[in-house]
Amino acid sequence: MINWDAHLCLPQHPQADFSPLQQLHAAGVNYVSINVGADMNPVPQVMSVIAGYRATIAANPERYRLVSGVDEIIQAAADGVLAIGFDLEGAMPLMDQPEMAAVYAQLGVRQMHFAYNRNNSVADGCHDTARGLTPLGQRMLEAVNAAGIIVDCSHTGRLCSLEIMAASSKPVVFSHANPFALVPHGRNVTDEQIHACAATGGVVCISGLSWFLGSEQPAAADVARHVGYVADLVGVAHVGIGLDICLTQKDLDDTPPGAFDPSWWWPEAAGYRAGRAPAFVPLNAWKALPMELRKLGMAPSEIEQVLGRNMLRVARATWQ
Repeated sequence: MINWDAHLCLPQHPQADFSPLQQLHAAGVNYVSINVGADMNPVPQVMSVIAGYRATIAANPERYRLVSGVDEIIQAAADGVLAIGFDLEGAMPLMDQPEMAAVYAQLGVRQMHFAYNRNNSVADGCHDTARGLTPLGQRMLEAVNAAGIIVDCSHTGRLCSLEIMAASSKPVVFSHANPFALVPHGRNVTDEQIHACAATGGVVCISGLSWFLGSEQPAAADVARHVGYVADLVGVAHVGIGLDICLTQKDLDDTPPGAFDPSWWWPEAAGYRAGRAPAFVPLNAWKALPMELRKLGMAPSEIEQVLGRNMLRVARATWQ
């Protein structure tokens, strides 16, 4: 059994403390996708973060392993080591060059969005004007598919996400997004998007943020409720877990340099609360998830699908 957390954030700093990942591993997680940058992060910051994270992983081979294939994840689990991949939240770090997808893949990026909340030259964000996938976005999609990177439509505009899913040659995921039908927040995804994701062979991975779960103090039971909705809608083969826990370190400043405006990226009009951070499910929520999913009537084999096998399937179909 492989437990797969499809998205987690450490401080965007090369000296980020990896020790909380040991708690995640102790809670049962075998693979985690760690964010290394988003559309608001300039390329020098993204590259510095990737270099720092890679150095930390390399310096601790008894704890962590940067992987590029499913067999490597399975071997890491057998060796008692946490397997790690990187993800990008947006295409701006690719600098309008589709060729950059292969470069990031070589550096460990295994999953990426095309836009983060706001529009860019490639795609639409979920809190911006709907335009659809641009001609550059189509070329970028082809390059990301060819590079063996999982296409992720989290934070993407609804129309644009549907166009991405229709055009992708590989399965598409939402690595951390919840059903809009349960919590009507602009970051959550509609039934139409969930159906389109399933049609690609993809997976909707449930986020553990209070804003998107509809709970002020979210717990494993809240995550399970959203899992149950997606499973009932499109089948258990198309739902997973991406808790999107954001870990901070008080002595590290990872604010993007330059004219960074948080209210632009997370507009209060879209449901964000100025000056108030969301609450997250705890890292050890992974321990309680099997029991909460059993309460929904899921069989052990179905629970294994949700907790990891579904994303393993997507990775096998995508990674090179």
